[in-house]
Amino acid sequence: MNLSKFIRRGAIALAGLASMLMVSSLHAEYAFNMTKGVTPISRQIYDLHMIVFWICAVVGIAVFAVMAWSIIYHRKSRGAVAASFHESTTVEVIWTVAPLIVLIAIAIPATITLIDLEDAKTNADINLQVTGIQWKWKYSYLDEDISFISSLAQSSRDVIKDPTGKENYLLEVDQPVVLPINKKIRFLFNSSDVIHAWWVPELAVKQDVIPGYINDSWAIIEKTGTYRGQCAELCGKDHGFMPIVVEAVTQPEYEQWIAGKKAEAVAVAAAAELQWSMQDLLAQGETVYRTNCLACHGATGAGIPGIFPAMTNSTVATGGVAEHMNVVMNGRSGTAMAAYKAQLSDVDLAAVITFERNSLGNSVGDMVQPSAIKNAR
Repeated sequence: MNLSKFIRRGAIALAGLASMLMVSSLHAEYAFNMTKGVTPISRQIYDLHMIVFWICAVVGIAVFAVMAWSIIYHRKSRGAVAASFHESTTVEVIWTVAPLIVLIAIAIPATITLIDLEDAKTNADINLQVTGIQWKWKYSYLDEDISFISSLAQSSRDVIKDPTGKENYLLEVDQPVVLPINKKIRFLFNSSDVIHAWWVPELAVKQDVIPGYINDSWAIIEKTGTYRGQCAELCGKDHGFMPIVVEAVTQPEYEQWIAGKKAEAVAVAAAAELQWSMQDLLAQGETVYRTNCLACHGATGAGIPGIFPAMTNSTVATGGVAEHMNVVMNGRSGTAMAAYKAQLSDVDLAAVITFERNSLGNSVGDMVQPSAIKNAR
């Protein structure tokens, strides 16, 4: 095959590949590029990404064009003879100045974006503390004195082994984060155990969540909608089950949600003063167990031999109720057993302890009232 035919066929192949990529990008742009997001900082990051991309593309095209031209027109078959020279001042200046210009072209917008990215504190309207917990997220609205735990939704847990046809697989939670649009939200990140990472691509927020340290970030969400993310740092066996769901709403809807959350907190506090029946405690306890305990102790209480202890016939679940309360509330140092005193309400703690003592193959017959939990705090 002569050179002209080779070049012609190569050009046809490249044109075909380019057209395929263009058509694919129309239908699935997300597969080839960053998302633009719905916040000002996300667009800045996207624009910076595109600036760097096109600079790299131009440099790459120029370099490979020169290489191709040199290979074709200075090949041995055309009688080309290699030149012999040493220490060209012109070449030295070109390959020093050209990269410097490219570096400055990238450094200026990158510096502007990084400065804006780090300015989380200025004029913040909402301060939201995000705490990573194995394996869930705790959200505290510091300006409203509201906090709650967000866990993988039961609907997602039910389809873990068979996700066929399930929309948003492993990306649903029982309590989403609700935030108003057009307000500056300052995120404060910390962890109660290991390193996590809170990541929501559309908000351009991806921050490490480190024990004993506070990182921050910010976002101004400009469009209502649901934005999903995940833990982006390997944090243990259930790392894949720590989704994030942010509901962006209008200011009136946000205020209504805040009022509802405050009323809910009052109702939870009032419920702790009531005397609960065994039936109600067992029903509530099963829900709490499936959300918080099932991952380690199993759906039947059998645990994982050699790794997580069984709940069935456990000396804790069938022993003294005071010790059982202590273990659930304060955890066990040096083990995977977390302390739930700060994670669960008095009602939830009483319910799950009662459930563990009277289900999962156990039948102690006693029950724990929320008032007992309140007195033990």
